[in-house]
Amino acid sequence: MTLAPYQQQLQTKIDRVNTQFSQFSPPELDVYASQEHNFRMRAEFRIWREQDDMFYAMFERSAEDQSKVVVRIDQFPIADQSINTLMPILLAALKKDPVLNQRLFEVHFLCSLKGEMLVSLIYHRKLEADWESAAQELATTLGFKLVGRSRKQKFVFSDEFILEELQVLNRTYLYKQFENSFTQPNARVAEKMLSWACQATGDNNQDLLELYCGNGNFTLPLSQHFNRVLATELAKSSVYAAQWNIEQNKIDNIQIARLSAEDFTQAYHGERQFRRLQEAEIDIQSYNFDTVFVDPPRAGIDDETLKLLQLFPRIIYISCNPDTLYENLKCLTQTHRITKFALFDQFPYTHHVECGVLLEKI
Repeated sequence: MTLAPYQQQLQTKIDRVNTQFSQFSPPELDVYASQEHNFRMRAEFRIWREQDDMFYAMFERSAEDQSKVVVRIDQFPIADQSINTLMPILLAALKKDPVLNQRLFEVHFLCSLKGEMLVSLIYHRKLEADWESAAQELATTLGFKLVGRSRKQKFVFSDEFILEELQVLNRTYLYKQFENSFTQPNARVAEKMLSWACQATGDNNQDLLELYCGNGNFTLPLSQHFNRVLATELAKSSVYAAQWNIEQNKIDNIQIARLSAEDFTQAYHGERQFRRLQEAEIDIQSYNFDTVFVDPPRAGIDDETLKLLQLFPRIIYISCNPDTLYENLKCLTQTHRITKFALFDQFPYTHHVECGVLLEKI
């Protein structure tokens, strides 16, 4: 498949977003482009076998009948250079060892700007002691962290995470990123998103509420622009990662509440009491919230949470789905106006686009 030049694809996204959101009369769109090559910090490949050969593969839809077509991948130009360097070396090592390549199904790469690499090998068989010994030697010889997985089995050699460093304005932040969990795939554009969000907030002496905080990706840099931050996240693994990230970055004005956005709405209105808030010694009423920050899943924000957002003077909304952002803005622009509007090209050469919106009370 032949791809259009990067700038042409980016312009298509810009035109699409400008057209879709024109009814809200937003300010001029700020566009944050990506590198054209080597921008992805993770890559996932199937292992495909034909006759005596074994290679990395991905799938694309046939233009004729939409069936899946196998595409051999020898190099992956959109991935970070460290992934491209390791790919042939790892494949050669796997081919040589029948213990390591037997019923190997997928290989995942995760790297960081800090220079760490984690490889996941996923199998359709039970992993025995001989595999464990061979995998340990492989990780030691090639110098990366390794996770092996099959049904009801997981082996970790060294760590199941990598450390990432992101530069935001004048400070560097350290993040723990776990294998098989969500991380921003385009680290350089992620830095631009974080910087944009911080600049959108300005500086004040009031408090920030953040919903869907994940591992604290936005929480850490945003905390430098507020008196205190209360961030919510439901997934235990993400809460753990966020708390580690807060501690390692020596930030002392953030509290994490393990609640969904829907649960927080009920707690904020005094409709339910949550033991988790009491155990964490979190007093919602002690906060003086000026701004709420949201980076929701692709499905967008539920109706009750939208009503909650409308209570705050300022809303910063990062969206990975323009369609659900558009629907949510129909509600939010009843009480707020868009004062900043941004496009972040996290996923070049795809139709996906991320947007940032600052809304201020009318």
